[in-house]
Amino acid sequence: MDDRELAAAAREGDEGAFASLVERHSGGLHRVISRMLADEEEAWDVVQMAWLRAWQRLSRYDRRWSFSTWLYRIATNLAIDVIRSRGSRARAHSRGGEVWLRPAPTAGRPAALADEWEVEGILGRLVRTLSPQQRAAFVLREVEGLDTSEVATVLECSQATVRNHVFQARRRLRRALERDFPEYLPHGERG
Repeated sequence: MDDRELAAAAREGDEGAFASLVERHSGGLHRVISRMLADEEEAWDVVQMAWLRAWQRLSRYDRRWSFSTWLYRIATNLAIDVIRSRGSRARAHSRGGEVWLRPAPTAGRPAALADEWEVEGILGRLVRTLSPQQRAAFVLREVEGLDTSEVATVLECSQATVRNHVFQARRRLRRALERDFPEYLPHGERG
């Protein structure tokens, strides 16, 4: 069954159908929320809250839209609330581990893998400096590869707003990279 059929069955009380949706989408949802929050455990809490909210609001799900888009909207809104509730920017920057793109080990390339992890850790630190909306748009669009229209649906804003958030995020990340980690800039762009 596809997501829409599972959601319809779950709306009728089929807990097994809902469990199938949970199994199908929890991993990807956790990956996105972990990147937004930079905290794996807190991300699992948000994922659980998102599933609870989805179960409670299944009657509001409109089958014309992708179930995953509806679910990501719930989860990203919850993650944005968590980011905002963390308090001061300084507290938010110091919180959480280095959760970002964790590649599978590459056989025979331990030095390259260590370099990849270092770059990903730096990117994770830099992304935490973005506003909640910029962070959500950047992670969904640039890391997860969702198209602009889907990100707009998830974030409940226009496509132009998504493009602006991503543009501002890139610009801010670029400036932070130039300031704090110039050695990671392409050779022709180093000052």
